[in-house]
Amino acid sequence: MSGINVALVVIVVALAVATLTWLYSIAQRLDRLHIRLDRSRDALQAALDRRCAVVAALYPQLAPLAAEVEQMRLTPTDLAERLVSEEAFMSAVAEAQRGDAPAPLQDANTRVELAMRFYNDAVDDTLALRLRPTVRALHLGGTAALPQFAGGHR
Repeated sequence: MSGINVALVVIVVALAVATLTWLYSIAQRLDRLHIRLDRSRDALQAALDRRCAVVAALYPQLAPLAAEVEQMRLTPTDLAERLVSEEAFMSAVAEAQRGDAPAPLQDANTRVELAMRFYNDAVDDTLALRLRPTVRALHLGGTAALPQFAGGHR
């Protein structure tokens, strides 16, 4: 009888260790995803700020508006304010330009689109893990806010 008890204890301990290892790996992955998310949000912030600087240089009459928009920061919980301001800002740019956008502005717009795509990919990957029932039930996401998509994605 004691051999069965020892085997049962070994099996229970092995299952507990496997479960804890699995949960630890999920927590580590989630941490790496949050780091990726923060970096991609910073890259998006930089691309948006660069575009504001390019617009201010190309269209001096829009420099005050560009400076105002550039002062807004992207935060984990509120992207909407900056992105709404960006839309209004780019409408003003469209009104100010005649014909095609100059090459520096086209380059800045491309960089913003790429940064937004990378950011949204990071949000998608993070949400895919954060919304799993196990992760939610065990609060493996900690106190980090759920990420938000940028640019009308989803």
